[in-house]
Amino acid sequence: MNQDDPPRRRRVRYQGTHPRRFEEKYKELAPEQHAAEQEKVMARGHTPAGTHRPIMVAEILAALDPKPGDVALDATLGYGGHAQAMLPLLVPGGRLFGVDVDPLELPRTEARLRALGFGEEVLTVHRMNFAGLPRLQAESGGFDVVLADLGVSSMQLDNPARGFTWKADGPLDLRLNPQRGRSAADLLAALEEAALAELLIENADEPHAAAIAREIHGQGVRTTRDLADRVRAALRADGLENDEIKRALQRTFQALRIAVNDEFTVLDQFLSLLPDCLKPGGRVAILTFHSGEDRRVKKAFLQGLRAGTYVEVAPEPLRASPEERRANPRSTSAKLRWAKLPLG
Repeated sequence: MNQDDPPRRRRVRYQGTHPRRFEEKYKELAPEQHAAEQEKVMARGHTPAGTHRPIMVAEILAALDPKPGDVALDATLGYGGHAQAMLPLLVPGGRLFGVDVDPLELPRTEARLRALGFGEEVLTVHRMNFAGLPRLQAESGGFDVVLADLGVSSMQLDNPARGFTWKADGPLDLRLNPQRGRSAADLLAALEEAALAELLIENADEPHAAAIAREIHGQGVRTTRDLADRVRAALRADGLENDEIKRALQRTFQALRIAVNDEFTVLDQFLSLLPDCLKPGGRVAILTFHSGEDRRVKKAFLQGLRAGTYVEVAPEPLRASPEERRANPRSTSAKLRWAKLPLG
């Protein structure tokens, strides 16, 4: 090696059999080189780093019934697992439009799907959110099948740099599109204590909202560890056990993520635009992960049923099977609702 060349960096290593830090999971992050490692991780009921396991695939396909020639929309493309399952069912003659707001993960997902043989003739990818649905309708001519998986992808949750996880230290960001809007840290700096407590209740049904808001307000919280430590301090002072503290951490991060990304407003807009973007006989399935989302979807579908917009809706939400919940614990909170338009 030339003395002027920069020194080579050794590969990050970890002690023991299972890596803990995200940057140590190099085998999981390179599945093309370490396929066996991914199988080991999934066998333990975990999701390999940098990937996402699609939830309730069989149930979604049964509800949507995609057929050759159908025009489909995956409104939250994510890692592309649901799209990968739908695409073969649309050919010949069909097409899938995949959209997502994440500028970091979307190019990687498109590259994976292209590598599987899904070319421009069957797969169109756009970076956009639900607000662009009318433009997609004009481009596609309307949709026979629409899927929206409202969960945050594991690639986003697991990477500390994105600020979605309380389990590792990183910037308190929580933006699905880190190029737009303000971070969760900036939001916290602008909120009064009462407004923060109200946000925790509205977005996550947090029963300890007042105590958490009191501990966080005015403390200059800027990192995920800062926030997690403040939540723990607030709840330990009230004598809560570790399991309840863990659930409160999940709810707190969820509430801030919803606020930062204005998720409820975007979802309401999507639900209002949806019927006009479906063809006669069109089917829609929406996967939710907490009560605020599910209430909105249930209400919109039932209102559509009473108005005659929808001819049939799911009588009750579908849940992941016990086998899937054991294999992928992140499916535990998922609820699937579907609706169908009349044929004409």
